[in-house]
Amino acid sequence: MNLNWEHLPQAEWSDFHAQHHGSMQQAWGYGEALTSMGVTMRRAMVWDGERLVAIAQFMVKRVAGYISLASCTRGPIFHPEVTAPQRTDIYKRLRKTIPVSRLKVLLFSPDLTLELVDRAEFQGMSRVMTGYATVLLDLKMPLATLNANLEGKWRNRLNKALSNDKIRFHVQPSLKRCEWLVSKELAQREAKKFHGLPTEFVSAYIAAAVDHRKAFVVAYAELGKNTIGGMLFLIHGRVASYHMGWADEEGRQLNAHNALLWKSMAFLQEQGIEVLDLGGVNTHDLPGISRFKLGTGGRVVQLAGTFF
Repeated sequence: MNLNWEHLPQAEWSDFHAQHHGSMQQAWGYGEALTSMGVTMRRAMVWDGERLVAIAQFMVKRVAGYISLASCTRGPIFHPEVTAPQRTDIYKRLRKTIPVSRLKVLLFSPDLTLELVDRAEFQGMSRVMTGYATVLLDLKMPLATLNANLEGKWRNRLNKALSNDKIRFHVQPSLKRCEWLVSKELAQREAKKFHGLPTEFVSAYIAAAVDHRKAFVVAYAELGKNTIGGMLFLIHGRVASYHMGWADEEGRQLNAHNALLWKSMAFLQEQGIEVLDLGGVNTHDLPGISRFKLGTGGRVVQLAGTFF
């Protein structure tokens, strides 16, 4: 197999990523966005003859001034025909050849549950962190099936919001609405003292797209002259990831987010998106948000964790 770190073809990367429902952290645009923000990124592609069989994107940062910590989050992405021994070899070659300083630490967090990970492929590595949990919605299912899968109280709140003819719901790739929602998110973070990807990542991610209209979508709800809620989804290949949301007190009382998510599911499905990743669930620290996501009836996925 041939592993290469330089002069990588974006089109082949993106096609492979889309075909295998790659995570946002392994999307080409994700790397471009972080690079534009001053983050060091490294990418590798692996070919078996002329066939692309794996891609891996790393975020690199310096630790203690002289150690390069490289994280491959929700990756690498492998072709399903790549065997466990071949994966083991690819992991070893990635660790050996990554173009960073000699003192380096590589972390891999595969986009698989622990049950689906063949531990033989992590020969010589240890699991050092438990896995991230998320909820995935299969948008290939008909809307009627998706609706039937909703938890009962969640569906009741949805129907109540949709039946309110005073609320107007919109779903579109609007840069103006995106900027508005990012400003709400920034204020929300400051008020609640929580952190995430820098808010400027959103504009950088959209700017990195070949067609910005296919990189994101904003859903928002209006009541009279007021906007009472909004949601932002970032698109990568055939997958969309929930990125941020906001609602004022009236929006929360009127269950605006139930309707916004439902409208977004229908819109994304029409655009050919096959999977909606609702993001992390943590019932201990974020019980309300987690219950909301779980109420969609999506598949709860606990990823395998981080290996070193």
